Amino acid sequence: MKTLLVPVARHTLLDSVLDTAVLTARRFGAGIEGFGLRPALAEYVPVDMVGGMTWVRDEETDLVEARDCGGLFTAAMERHGIARESADAGKNGPRYRWRPDAPPGDGFLAQHARLFNATVVGRPSSGEGAPRMTTLEAVLFESGRPLIIAPPNSPASIGETVVIAWNGSTETARAVAFAAPFLRAASRIEVLGVDAGMVPGPSAEEMAAALNREGLSAQGRTLAAGRRTVGEIFLTEAEAIGCDLLIKGAYTQSRLRQMIFGGATSHILAHAAMPVLMAH
Repeated sequence: MKTLLVPVARHTLLDSVLDTAVLTARRFGAGIEGFGLRPALAEYVPVDMVGGMTWVRDEETDLVEARDCGGLFTAAMERHGIARESADAGKNGPRYRWRPDAPPGDGFLAQHARLFNATVVGRPSSGEGAPRMTTLEAVLFESGRPLIIAPPNSPASIGETVVIAWNGSTETARAVAFAAPFLRAASRIEVLGVDAGMVPGPSAEEMAAALNREGLSAQGRTLAAGRRTVGEIFLTEAEAIGCDLLIKGAYTQSRLRQMIFGGATSHILAHAAMPVLMAH
């Protein structure tokens, strides 16, 4: 986990995003690249279908905001004592750099994220000024890389006690593979399964045994759902054992089905109070 990407925008979780990135960078001696995330400019956005009026985004305002984000990012890195990356600086400790010329749009973010071990974003919500779900989903589905999702409040640590929200799926197996650096550095690994949330595949106990064969120390257990949802069980159990990183494969069920009926991914994205490493 040596390279981290942080799209910087003015939202309510920006401090937590930057703090989460710094914690991860310190854990692995990683480099952090930040850039100003701004929406792609639509030529026209209709606002009055009767009168035919249109509104055009002010590109100069967007550019100024992106530069302001650079100031916020740089100030946060310096406040945390992270060194600026330079050609003659050592590559062993955490360091940062700012990309000032990033094109607008989530499409650029998804493509650029393919160069990094993980992208750090804020947990989306419907509240005003919250991180956008479209940003998270662009990276999740188009980058081929994992996300580290920062919780609403800045975490005190990341990756000491790791919980794998296991359901036997391809998506979760992929997330576990991406999380290998965290698993190797963790003090405790719990693999949790919920009987009602499993798909055809290995059990939580089998996944834990496989990790143990790789020289890790993992415990696996499968819980009965009872009257709780699968997502509720994962978060309740994770919080009970002091989890500071939850690993989850995203959208084993389709997004549309989860929007209508709910699902573990949707519940975790709405309620997780700890950092989440997620991959599809």
